[in-house]
Amino acid sequence: MAAEEVTLSSHIQHHLTNAKMCSTDAGLAFNKACADSGFWTWHVDTLAWSIGLGLVFLWIFRSAAKKSTTGVPGKFQCFIEMIVEFVGDNVRDTYHGKSALIAPLALTIFVWVFLMNLMDLIPVDFLPAFAGFVGETAFGMDSHDVYMKIVPTTDINMTAALALGVFFLMIGYSIKMKGIGGFIAELTLHPFSTKNKIGMIFLIPCNLLLETIALVAKPFSLALRLFGNLYAGELIFILIGAVGLMQLPLHFIWAAFHILVIVLQAFVFMMLTIVYLSMASSDNH
Repeated sequence: MAAEEVTLSSHIQHHLTNAKMCSTDAGLAFNKACADSGFWTWHVDTLAWSIGLGLVFLWIFRSAAKKSTTGVPGKFQCFIEMIVEFVGDNVRDTYHGKSALIAPLALTIFVWVFLMNLMDLIPVDFLPAFAGFVGETAFGMDSHDVYMKIVPTTDINMTAALALGVFFLMIGYSIKMKGIGGFIAELTLHPFSTKNKIGMIFLIPCNLLLETIALVAKPFSLALRLFGNLYAGELIFILIGAVGLMQLPLHFIWAAFHILVIVLQAFVFMMLTIVYLSMASSDNH
């Protein structure tokens, strides 16, 4: 291994680099060959782990539904029912419209984001080292050229995709509840208004600018809040992992605190989604 590859900086950079796949003139390329590939680069580790954890979520809740009973429930059923009831209570208290989609959406977001965040508690060197071993033995690759980020929410592409999904739902619910005319009016006739038509003409550009910024800021805040908190937590785990055998007590201390971050960030993302969709469904204006 080259000398620069054993520095703390290169160790951190290696753990923070996604496994990439892209298309070039020579065909499919991976990792370092994708450095100049531009926008269309796939983060295969983020895709694999997020889709896999999504399937785990579906399997867990499907199993609970199949095994559910009207008699005395088991511990597993009680646990799943507690999660569903917790999410349902928050939806009833926060969402003031009527939609059969909001509760399942909130449940999916909470559990899926929680599972993705939970991957942060796996020791940072374990799965990347295993991926490097597989790449070296099965494909003859240099293990240091094999990348594996196992926490999808430390990838801004993943959190941005989640936030964009919420953003499109906000637009859809606004148009559904208020119509296209009402949606445009909400962007152009608030917060400043006057009964004077000439004055309103001058206020419309200001309103449009302010409301557009407020609208676009919502998905940005969703994406960056989740990404920033998990990325910072992962970086601390990587720094702890660089100290050698002494990492174990430090790892457990930080992991115990980070459990709160994992749950809280999933809850915040779910609650803000409900709030934004409730605002979009409101016809107060």
